[in-house]
Amino acid sequence: MFIPLGFIIVTLSVFGGFALAGGKLGPLYQPTEILMICGGAFGAFIAANNGKAMKATIKSFSKLKRTAKYDKQTYMEVMAVLYKLLSKVRREGMLGIERDIDAPEDSPLFTEHPRVVNDPMIMNFITDYLRLMVSGGMDPHQLDELMLHEIEAFEHEAHIPADALAKVGDGLPAFGIVAAVMGVVKALSSADAGPEQMGVMIAHALVGTFLGILLGYGFFNPLSSRIDRQVQEGVKMLQCIRVTLLASLNGYAPQLAVEFGRKALHSDERPGFAELEEHVRSAKAAAGTGGA
Repeated sequence: MFIPLGFIIVTLSVFGGFALAGGKLGPLYQPTEILMICGGAFGAFIAANNGKAMKATIKSFSKLKRTAKYDKQTYMEVMAVLYKLLSKVRREGMLGIERDIDAPEDSPLFTEHPRVVNDPMIMNFITDYLRLMVSGGMDPHQLDELMLHEIEAFEHEAHIPADALAKVGDGLPAFGIVAAVMGVVKALSSADAGPEQMGVMIAHALVGTFLGILLGYGFFNPLSSRIDRQVQEGVKMLQCIRVTLLASLNGYAPQLAVEFGRKALHSDERPGFAELEEHVRSAKAAAGTGGA
């Protein structure tokens, strides 16, 4: 919702302001300059990226519609799941959750929280590291290093589309200048053109600079920034899970472990202490009922 809204505001502000100032919108439509700018940027995008990066960039557009993927409620659901799992570990030992993590789609501990189950990134991270904890043989420092490496790899891979779009956005003003220069060359090469016609041709040429700057800083760079924000949301979620699991490995009770996870969140998404405690208690009651 916010992406098209932002683009509409950009378009109306720029073109509406120009029209209100007495300008005519007709001369701004220059198909040949649009071809030079957009075609040049697209060619540069292909030359600068491999197939993996291009596929990742195309796929990233489908994720842009989720403007608030991880909100406070999602974090509370994740911490409720972790609390249930860690509480079961405390009662039954690590082998007690083996069936839950091997078939999470059949486990009540997971299926009661659809937001968690429907997110492959969260599910894979939780179940993979709980399997390692069940198998044993790794101390908390080794597990922490492994989690940090995976989070770093996720962040690097997820940043590829943002980096690719940012480079295109930064290059579009330069392609706009190229289109403008080509238009000026065309105008100056028309020796038989009168002053009025020459002025029109140069005005059309300058549209290239305008379009390049508008497309770069009004559309492509904002998309790059949006993808970057989504990457940071994913990293924050993984960090929250990491901190919670490490606290449990270091011997803290489940209720304290999820408190460690709560502290890893940003202030605007972080539930209050009492709010989280009440949510955890309801999760504890539900887990007790399910166990009974």
